[in-house]
Amino acid sequence: MDHLAYFRDLYAAFNRRDADGVLALMSDDVDWPNAWKGGRLVGRDAVREYWLAQWAEIDPRVEPLSVAERPDGSLAVAVHQVVRSLDGELVADDEVAHVYRLRDGAIVRMDVEEPSLH
Repeated sequence: MDHLAYFRDLYAAFNRRDADGVLALMSDDVDWPNAWKGGRLVGRDAVREYWLAQWAEIDPRVEPLSVAERPDGSLAVAVHQVVRSLDGELVADDEVAHVYRLRDGAIVRMDVEEPSLH
């Protein structure tokens, strides 16, 4: 599997607001972070509701930069994310790591990690 191509497709669908396109890449019981308000979500329906609520209030755009496979089998995707208010005001512009666990090509868990400072 070409991991970078996989995540480019995933984030392109997210940036188009194609929730079903992204959710199709997830397991039914996906474990997802509520990075916007805190906590965790379980299942595709919960993730869909989260995104719809988020997109009604902010305009996030996320671009994958690189993918690294970790010793535990997870995939760390370095992403550049730009978040704007719906009227275009810049809210955030930073890089973070989205760490995924896949099973049979489907996302079963995602975590957000802030970059470590060395």
